[in-house]
Amino acid sequence: MRIISGSARGKHLATFTGKEIRPTGDRAREALFSILLSRYRSLNGIRVLDLFAGSGAMALEAVSRGAASATCVDNNPQAIELITRNMAGCALSDKVTLVRSNVLHLPPQVLNKAPFDLIFLDPPYGKGLAEATLAMLTAKQLLGRNGIICVETGAKEKLDVDNRAFTLCDDRRYGAIRFRLFVKTAMEAHE
Repeated sequence: MRIISGSARGKHLATFTGKEIRPTGDRAREALFSILLSRYRSLNGIRVLDLFAGSGAMALEAVSRGAASATCVDNNPQAIELITRNMAGCALSDKVTLVRSNVLHLPPQVLNKAPFDLIFLDPPYGKGLAEATLAMLTAKQLLGRNGIICVETGAKEKLDVDNRAFTLCDDRRYGAIRFRLFVKTAMEAHE
């Protein structure tokens, strides 16, 4: 795995193989960032939140491409070690904050940075954590007015989302994974 584009382009990322951490591969990540760039035009200046961050690849890719800052949240000790190594290896430690926490109970150091423009959500598959995390994001109002949430799940995994809070704006499959992009529902965004 490597950073695909931007200031850290070509930097190799430390990875872990096993059931605990399954990093998003280069091709799927490149496709996702193409979709995001078609919506945002540029990632310059945006604020990123990477939940269940794993290797930190999504946050690091975003910062490499111009995001102002990224906050990675995970509570797995292996993930914390990987993200720390990858931040240093990409020389992006000054723009990326790592927080060891349960994603469903975010500490003030994360909540106080809200709202975020782009939120990556890649929970363990098939455990209902995507729905629970989306509900928490709504309750805590962590997504900015024109923000996007990118949820990664298994390709066949169903996702029950409160359409009063979020509207699906894109849905793509890449092999065994699926990316769903959500924006705030129009009536929610105007409240």
